[in-house]
Amino acid sequence: MGSAHAKGKPSMVHRVAAAGGVRERGDRQPGVPAGLPSVVVVLTYNASGKATELGSGVKLPDGSVATNCHVLKDGNTYRVRYRGKVYPASLDKADWNRDVCSLSVPGLPAPPVVVLGSTQTLQVGARVYAIGTPEGLQRTLSEGIVSSLRPVGGGSYIQTTAAISPGSSGGGLFDDHGRLLGLTSFFISKGQQLNFALPVEWIEALPQHPTPRVAAGTSEVYWIDRAMAIQSSKDWQGLRALAERWIKAQPHSATAWFGLGEADDNLGQHAQAIEAYRQALQINPQDADAWNNLGDDYVGVGQYAKAIEAERQALQINSQDADAWNNLGNAYDGAGQYSQAIKAERKALQINPRNAMAWNEMGLSYDRASEYAQAISAYRWSLQIDPRDEKTWFLLGLTYSFAGQYAQTIKTEKQLLQLNPLDSSSWFILGSAYNRSSQYAQAINAFRQGLQINPHGE
Repeated sequence: MGSAHAKGKPSMVHRVAAAGGVRERGDRQPGVPAGLPSVVVVLTYNASGKATELGSGVKLPDGSVATNCHVLKDGNTYRVRYRGKVYPASLDKADWNRDVCSLSVPGLPAPPVVVLGSTQTLQVGARVYAIGTPEGLQRTLSEGIVSSLRPVGGGSYIQTTAAISPGSSGGGLFDDHGRLLGLTSFFISKGQQLNFALPVEWIEALPQHPTPRVAAGTSEVYWIDRAMAIQSSKDWQGLRALAERWIKAQPHSATAWFGLGEADDNLGQHAQAIEAYRQALQINPQDADAWNNLGDDYVGVGQYAKAIEAERQALQINSQDADAWNNLGNAYDGAGQYSQAIKAERKALQINPRNAMAWNEMGLSYDRASEYAQAISAYRWSLQIDPRDEKTWFLLGLTYSFAGQYAQTIKTEKQLLQLNPLDSSSWFILGSAYNRSSQYAQAINAFRQGLQINPHGE
């Protein structure tokens, strides 16, 4: 559940394994990162020796094989198949609540993943590869991008466009350097490109986070899966109702309280969101995303000092969180501390210089400090990234006007009116710029255009 405010309601969630990987023979496929033949087939058998489940697994640096617990749930014995050979396996570690398990597989010759990645530094839009064994087809690959990140319990659920197919839960999601980012786990059956992976941080935490087997429909990951499906459709009322049921079932789940905060946040109920995030932080005070969202909601109710403190708490935990730096800038800006706001926004842009919103926010801070040349530069950087952002075009034209650069104001407002000819405010600013440039006929025409759209001239 993420800080980005992110609607259709899928009827059910199917768990599956990843598709993706290296070909069974020969060199790796062009464009695919090296080091991915660490994905194996996982086979589960009941007490009668009948195969009950086929899934995927990823060999880890410690030699164990990570997979989804639900691949193993009905089994008495387990095997791993690699390059046509089958190896006996036994359950090693299990976090049934998070659906992350590991197997011990003596003698398995598959190379382990070399490096584990991190969802904390992963960016939306990053190229990823899902590797798994759909229908037992070993090491099949699909390529896509990260379409959303939803922070949960020390990591982030990863939504990706990389296709996931039934039959191979527990496969690996890798970046283009071959770093393991998580376990591909489920997809939403009636959604398009709604494929999800559990965070690699849950694999790393497995030795310190064992949980006993839980009944179906009671694990935390069960609730998270349902929340992900609803959040992906942006059904915030539905997410709120689910979070309330989740809290009733698991009152000490920080993630459940976070989900309630996210729902209230997107419903514009900032005071209620603040209370939910505070509850989440009482349970897990190291949740940087909860601190970040809490600060954002404090800005929403005008409590800027509290917002600044909350964002600083978030940054103590994760100093490389560009969103937290940007939100800190917003808080300083609301408090009228423009120089501090600009410093925070610069930090956000050092981490992610392609963040158009951060450039936009920096422009606003410079504007309010009457530093128009710097504001203009920031807005222009923002428009290089997102040239169809009407708000930034409007602010750029307004700032040119404040700076007395009326020819540039006229040029900018004309650009905006090509994007949106029904923007009455732009017609009025254009008319004012023509007037100040002594181009009275053009000014009259612009004002008339604006009044046709908005007769009250507001």
